Amino acid sequence: MAPWFLYICGKNARFYVGITTNLGNRLRQHGDPELLYQEGPLTRAEAVQRERQIKGWSREKKLKLIANGPGKPK
Repeated sequence: MAPWFLYICGKNARFYVGITTNLGNRLRQHGDPELLYQEGPLTRAEAVQRERQIKGWSREKKLKLIANGPGKPK
């Protein structure tokens, strides 16, 4: 079973939070936005749970995660 990844990307001053098994392909589908944050590999259940959690957060809380999170892309 393929590993899942949670991601936050930025486009047009908005954040998009999602999950995927193919991060590069998913970002292309979004129009190649800037990848701001990622977590994984995760199980599908973990990814879905984390996506729901982060989507409920305020913009400020998401900014803090992006700035300080261990999943920050290199």
